[in-house]
Amino acid sequence: MDNLETRELRYFVAVAEELHFGRAAERLGMAQPPLSRAIQRLERRLGVSLLERNRRGVALTGAGEVLLHEGRAALDATTAAARRARRAGGADRPGGPHDRHRLVLAVKAAASHELLQKLLDAYAAEPDAAEIEVLPCGICEQEELLRDGRADVALMHAPFNSLAGFDSEELMTEGQIAILPTGHPLAARQTLCLADVSDVPDLPLARWPRHGTYAPGPGPEIRDQTQLAQLIALGRTVAVFPDSARAWLWAEHCAVPLTDAPPVVTHIAWPAHSRSLALAGLIRTAAQL
Repeated sequence: MDNLETRELRYFVAVAEELHFGRAAERLGMAQPPLSRAIQRLERRLGVSLLERNRRGVALTGAGEVLLHEGRAALDATTAAARRARRAGGADRPGGPHDRHRLVLAVKAAASHELLQKLLDAYAAEPDAAEIEVLPCGICEQEELLRDGRADVALMHAPFNSLAGFDSEELMTEGQIAILPTGHPLAARQTLCLADVSDVPDLPLARWPRHGTYAPGPGPEIRDQTQLAQLIALGRTVAVFPDSARAWLWAEHCAVPLTDAPPVVTHIAWPAHSRSLALAGLIRTAAQL
């Protein structure tokens, strides 16, 4: 009774996330009755109730909440194993398998540009270096990409990224800056504090999605780096970034150090269970920078 099939987990996670059998069945591409029977069989095998069903809908029990959390992690792990195996054998490339190993490195767009370039150059000079595919992503997306196997390794930034469940090596510590339009009065200051930029009536802080959700506030909802750069240049928003973000600033931007912002620590992070020799070589190179 302790063995679960990935199919059963996929069925349960769909119902637990939708809290509606009809929507879950549609999402899974199946009819509702067999889905309901599958969940009932799963509950009988485990000997616990996973869902509370009544006329108002479906809710998770305590056991169901545990299985949803653990089930998501298990499905991510199986998906990651398949993706990494295909990538290691080159089966994910057009034209079929290739001999050279490939690693996917997830990085937040426009962050740590100088460090990234140094890492890529140093690693490329190593004998038997693997091919590195750089995968730019949005804020906090590195964690998900590592967990589900779309990336093998990532540059992550504490305190913004969670390193829980990963091995990591600290590479760099830096301060933070406010990025403002050059014509704004605050741009003439030598330094600022977070309070100076957190509530400027004519220059609200930009809002990035964290795990798919935007925090409330008057600032514009930002989807990508180019959009942010243009809105700052137009005098519509201000943003707070690590100091290394100076690399992508436009002439219409001004960077002012923030004296009380917490330092940003860049780590190279990878799945704790990884046994990839190519990945070990990349980590070794990063630690020597």
